[in-house]
Formats: sequence, structure tokens, C-alpha cells
Amino acid sequence: MFESLSMPLVFGAFALAALVVLVLGTKMAGLADRIADSTGLGEAVTGGLLLGAATSLSGTVVSLTAALDGRAGLAFSNGIGGIAAQTAFLALADTVYRKANLEHSAADVTNVFQAALLSLMLVVPLGAVLTPDMSFWAVHPASVVLVVIYLMGAYRTADMKENPMWKAVDTKETRHDTPDEETTSKEDPKRQIAVFVAMMLVLGVAGWVIAQSAEQITDRMDLSAALVGALMTAVVTSLPELVTTLAAVRRGALQLAVGGIIGGNSFDVLFLTLSDFGYRDGSLYHAIGQGDLFWLIVGQAMTAVLLLGLIVREKQGPGNIGWESVLMLSIYGGAVGFQAWSG
Repeated sequence: MFESLSMPLVFGAFALAALVVLVLGTKMAGLADRIADSTGLGEAVTGGLLLGAATSLSGTVVSLTAALDGRAGLAFSNGIGGIAAQTAFLALADTVYRKANLEHSAADVTNVFQAALLSLMLVVPLGAVLTPDMSFWAVHPASVVLVVIYLMGAYRTADMKENPMWKAVDTKETRHDTPDEETTSKEDPKRQIAVFVAMMLVLGVAGWVIAQSAEQITDRMDLSAALVGALMTAVVTSLPELVTTLAAVRRGALQLAVGGIIGGNSFDVLFLTLSDFGYRDGSLYHAIGQGDLFWLIVGQAMTAVLLLGLIVREKQGPGNIGWESVLMLSIYGGAVGFQAWSG
């Protein structure tokens, strides 16, 4: 279908799908905040599980579509590149919140746990790449391990909300997750979730359009899959995370902002599982290039810096943001520059 379109129409479809992702992302942040209040789940859990998975749906479709078309590099780099981009978005949100360092004010043990879980998940595909090629029905065991880790982590995340064993030290800059009483009493959670699911489905369609457009751009302009996946589709499909994070920060829903990014990143790692199932020529992890592996290392490094920032909870740093935000932006900026230079 997209093969018959001219390049201007391909770019037009790409831009239109990106706009749909951007608009829906704006609306989903406020809705997720109200769902957190009306259901009693709290911002960190809603951000880490519901919002994180929902805003990642378009990226999921991109990776799965690419894998089904036999494009292992695009499928892999889209998911992993999105992790780096979204972590950088959190650093950008820190520049918007002027009262204190965002990681200090949004202190929540759930987000610390989710960041550690993400670090663990990122080690799994790296191990798969470095070990001998193996697969069962063209699926590598690492893909199944990722799902197990994610589900166990999701269970512990929800349980941690009810039975926390650690608590962050309160300061005058700490912003607590306090439900809006008017939202809790007047809004129907079932209706909110139904609207949220409808938005997710539209994001999925937009993701398919982005995937098809990206494949044509890669082929016709003779660009590397790592470049297109990590810097084009990954950034575009990560726009909901950028918009929802900035919107959540402006609403004062800081735990939702941080949890949405970390939870979305954890869900993005599962792109690899879906892609491995969709890629029918053997193990996805042994069909990628060094450029794709590069973004896996970048994502791991940025996640480690974020986790350190959540633990240290520096109140203020250069430009009234934390040093971890400076480091995350530096790592991402350097990685983008290197990828653009190397092609």
C-alpha cells in the first residue's frame, strides 16, 4: 500500500500519524491522573503500569510491524531507542519544574523499584546478544524471560503501593500524591478507563502508519535501520511520553510524570519480545547490528543515572535541575551526535 505512494505523501502520512500521537498524548496525561484518583491506585502505580503501557502502544505496533516484515534492526532500535529518548524527556521535564529537582520532589519508592527493574530487564537482551544463537520455534528464551520479569515486577509494584517497606524522607520540596476529592467522588472509573482504551486503539493505528512510512523512508533514502529506528520512529512514538510528562509536571502530578516514563521504558523492553515472536527468521537478537546494540548500552547508562538520581534526591543542581538530568541530556546528546555522524 505505502509502496505506491510518492515520497511527499509518505512523509505526509508520517507527520499526520505523529500529530495524532501528539494530540492524544496530551489528553491522556490528565485522564490518567483522574483515573489514579478515582480508582485509588495512586500516581506512581498508574503512571508506571497504565500510562506507561498506553503511551508505548504506538511504538509497540511499529516494532511488531517491522519484525513481521523481516526488519530486525528497525524493530530492535525502535524499542531501545525509545528508552533513551524518553529518559531524556524526563530530564527536559526537570527544566520545567522550577521549585526543585524533579527527582527530589517526586520521591516515591515505587519509582525507585521500577527503575531498578528496568535496569535488570535491559541486561537480558544484552546477554542474549552475547551468548550463542539459539531459538525455539524461532523465539529466543530471553524474550520469555523478559515477560516473566515484567509481570513479577508489575505485581510487586502494585503490592508496594499497599505495603511499602521503605519511605522517602519528607522535605518542604517533596510533593505528595494526594487524590483530588472532587475527582474521586464525581467521576466514573469505568467510563474513564473506556475512554482511555479507545485512545490507546487510535495510538495503535497511528503506530502502524508510522511503521509503514518509516520502512519506505529507510529504503528509498538508503538510511540505516538503526538511524531511522532510534532517531525517527523512536522519538515520534515517544511523543506521548514527552507530552504526558510535561503535562503531568504542570498539573503537579510529579509521581505520575516520573512513573509514566520509567513504566513506559519497561514496557518498551517488551517490544523486543513481541518483535522476536514476529521475526520468523530465527533469533531477533542475532539479526541486529552494532548500531542497534549501541542504543541498548545508551539506554542502560541513562537508566543507571536516573536510578542514582532517585536515590540521592539532590534538591538543586546547575540551572535548578539535578546533576542526573545534566548527565542524562549529555549522554543522549552525545549518542545522537555519534549516531548521526556514523550514519
